[in-house]
Amino acid sequence: MLFDYVLIDWRVRTGRRNCLNKPTRETTICIMSAASNTFENVKAVILSAHEGTTSKEKVNFYNSWAQNYDQDVAVLDYRAPCLAANSISSHFSDEREAAVVLDVACGTGLVAKQMKNHGFRHFVGIDGSEVMLEMARESSLYQDLKQALLGEEPLPAQWENVFDVVVIVGALSAGQVPVYVVRDLCRSTKPGGYICMTTRSNRDNLEYKAALESELRKMEEEGLCTCVEVTQVKDWEKAVSEHEDGYISGAVYLYRKLQV
Repeated sequence: MLFDYVLIDWRVRTGRRNCLNKPTRETTICIMSAASNTFENVKAVILSAHEGTTSKEKVNFYNSWAQNYDQDVAVLDYRAPCLAANSISSHFSDEREAAVVLDVACGTGLVAKQMKNHGFRHFVGIDGSEVMLEMARESSLYQDLKQALLGEEPLPAQWENVFDVVVIVGALSAGQVPVYVVRDLCRSTKPGGYICMTTRSNRDNLEYKAALESELRKMEEEGLCTCVEVTQVKDWEKAVSEHEDGYISGAVYLYRKLQV
């Protein structure tokens, strides 16, 4: 089946707040829409992922989904990669062509593609699915790619204080990556570097989101990082849950690692 992509600039209302207490403002984001495939087909694929409970089952699901992943998330108007890249770009003031970005749960490379549009050129990716990594490798965006299961294997010790930007999009949610992984992300970030994270705000993920925000507050209290910006987005992606319709909401968190 062939899919056509349309890149659209879409102006939506988001709640952009510094450290959870600043007023909203409008921001421009990008949408990838597929001219083919159907929402119901994609919904069935995603709901089938919930049937797997073990790490092996989840990896097998993503291995089998890799070939159609980009097309399917386009059907959902999945905006998180573009939103995360926009957030990083709006605050990163160093030389972008020299910066090294760690793309955690990189999948096929959607985040790196968006960040390349903002002038970033050096990417290291990590993901649990070897087939997803093969797709990322074919993109020629990454200088290095590593397979590892987040939450079961720590990020390599040699990555400590290495990256100018560490970004994780899509994986911080219930049943995916445990909340405590954000400490690994911080460890791998250079002092003064940025950590960008996203999560969904739909009903099924509210408990996870609360735990994530609690962990981030603890890290701030410990002097590990500081909140730069939190952006709450109403129309994050199309809902696939049986008890939700329309669009679900989500959030982008941008933190900066403190000098130690």
